[in-house]
Amino acid sequence: MIAEPTRDDEPASTEPALNDPVSKEPAAEESSEDSEHTLFGDIDVERFRGSWQGIQTEFVDDPRRAVKEADELVAAVIQNLAATFAEHKKELESAWSQGEPATEDLRIALRRYRSFFNQLLRS
Repeated sequence: MIAEPTRDDEPASTEPALNDPVSKEPAAEESSEDSEHTLFGDIDVERFRGSWQGIQTEFVDDPRRAVKEADELVAAVIQNLAATFAEHKKELESAWSQGEPATEDLRIALRRYRSFFNQLLRS
């Protein structure tokens, strides 16, 4: 089940997460280390944004086709995101299969997941 989004008039919590093992910063803020890990590469972002611009322009002449293409573009973005996470998980599992991971490696992995999570929820 998908949680309902918060209403725009509700203030977002900026309280730090209690017992956060990866940071002493508020959960809503990302350090420069976190922001290094993005959901998509610059080339993908430019390609997706270019496609979106084309769809918006096309809407005037053919709204139905524009909505169909928007649906296909969103599906492609989600598929790309799923592939990114699958590759990341594969890399982690490969590294960890060689022995017990160090706590520092686990901390870094959790920070990356937090960064991805925060980017997914950013509006």
